Amino acid sequence: MLSKEDIEQIKKKGITEEDVKHQVEIFKRGFPSVDLAAPATPGDGILVIDEEQMANYEKKYEQDIGKYSVLKFIPASGAATRMFKNVYQWIQKLKEGQAPDKLMEEDSSAKKFFERITDFAFWQDLSDVMGNNGLDALDCLENKDFLPLLEYMLEDKGLGYGSLPKGLLKFHKKNSFRRTAFEEHLVEGALYGRNINGDVNIHFTVSPEHMELFKDHLNSVVKSYEKMYDVRYNIHFSIQDPSTDTLAVDMDNKPFRVDSGELLFRPGGHGALINNLNNLEEDVIFIKNIDNVVPDRLKQPTVQYKKIIGGVLIELQEEIHRLQEIIEKGDFSDKVYDEAVDFACTKLNFDRTLFQGQDEKGKERLCEMLFSPLRVCGMVKNEGEPGGGPFWVYSEDKTRSLQIIEASQINLDDPGQKEIFNNSTHFNPVDIVCGVKSWNGKKYDFKKYIDPETGFISHKSKDSRPLKAYELPGLWNGAMAKWITVFVEVPVITFNPVKTINDLLRAEHIG
Repeated sequence: MLSKEDIEQIKKKGITEEDVKHQVEIFKRGFPSVDLAAPATPGDGILVIDEEQMANYEKKYEQDIGKYSVLKFIPASGAATRMFKNVYQWIQKLKEGQAPDKLMEEDSSAKKFFERITDFAFWQDLSDVMGNNGLDALDCLENKDFLPLLEYMLEDKGLGYGSLPKGLLKFHKKNSFRRTAFEEHLVEGALYGRNINGDVNIHFTVSPEHMELFKDHLNSVVKSYEKMYDVRYNIHFSIQDPSTDTLAVDMDNKPFRVDSGELLFRPGGHGALINNLNNLEEDVIFIKNIDNVVPDRLKQPTVQYKKIIGGVLIELQEEIHRLQEIIEKGDFSDKVYDEAVDFACTKLNFDRTLFQGQDEKGKERLCEMLFSPLRVCGMVKNEGEPGGGPFWVYSEDKTRSLQIIEASQINLDDPGQKEIFNNSTHFNPVDIVCGVKSWNGKKYDFKKYIDPETGFISHKSKDSRPLKAYELPGLWNGAMAKWITVFVEVPVITFNPVKTINDLLRAEHIG
């Protein structure tokens, strides 16, 4: 199956021949669907915090965070191409001769875009670059000569937004001030992620081809934000390790080859970033997507709830660390065991059936589970956004654990599973804070807490040929399946993603 040249190609990526053969077997057998037990709901898997508790957790975070090193981890490798899917369609229709009025009549998103194009934060940049090339953007708009506007927005002769990463697009404006999504994360970091000495640590995962663009942008803005917020930024970048790429196969589960005859490997999805996360040394790590940012006027709820979920994490972690120290010092009496089981089941969502009685097996299981990384995940009420959500999931032994599950992991042809999925009340906005060290400061090895059976197979194409791709267990899905997991309800105002260009025209992104 594999030639000498194939094996050389595999080795250059840092992958073994056994890895590739294993991946082919995965394509042949597929992945099992998850076994949903119930949706996680308020009071049953999702912690709902009242106003008094909110104040206490926020105070807890502000008082105690100085004991820890803090970092924001931002997956930012995605290109903005999908944001402009509709725009490329508009360009094609205009090139084919469709009248602008007809385009807007048939497509409400096009109508909204052109009627409000001057509201975008990048409008001035677009106007300037067109002006430098002898075109008046306002004249084009008034005369409904839309094609130059779109081409100069997306193509390299203009802003080049079609090939830029989402993090480097201008998202927000206030008066004459314009900010990229990247800059908004700098601001957020200063507001809730500064360490006791005024340092703000942020780590962005980026694509190799965008690395220098991010660094150039950072160098052009960092001094002004350090002065504005009286902080010192420590910004680092990493790329997805090529060894986490996965083999693509054709529809007969044979290795997919490009025209040159080489094997086709594809990025393994955001689950590969567990390696990037594993390489970080900070104590407390916040995770948030690059496009979930808001202008300053709406930052207060975001900052407040970051501190709240951070306070929840610190409080829980303190008790976990206390129990870990007792365990490692050999003082794990039956009384302490009973207290630990009650804490773990009521506060950490452990399944009580795992610890029936005071036998040694129960103690060993509890000790093992307590020595795990902790994540506190914000969850918003589901208002129809696509994506994963919080569920109780059965393991093979029919015990339950809390997981973030994507629809693609569920057998929706099973009426019972579909009903559970449809009864879900909340959505995962990727609003996570992680405690990643044990009581003695030793960092957990995240690779030990991955459930390898939670990847999935997706259908793609290359050069108009269909293929199957292997997606690794998602970063906040199967890659964290064996973490201690706590869900906390957070308000929907903290979730403002930008998936299409017109999302930047929502009220939450204006002003």
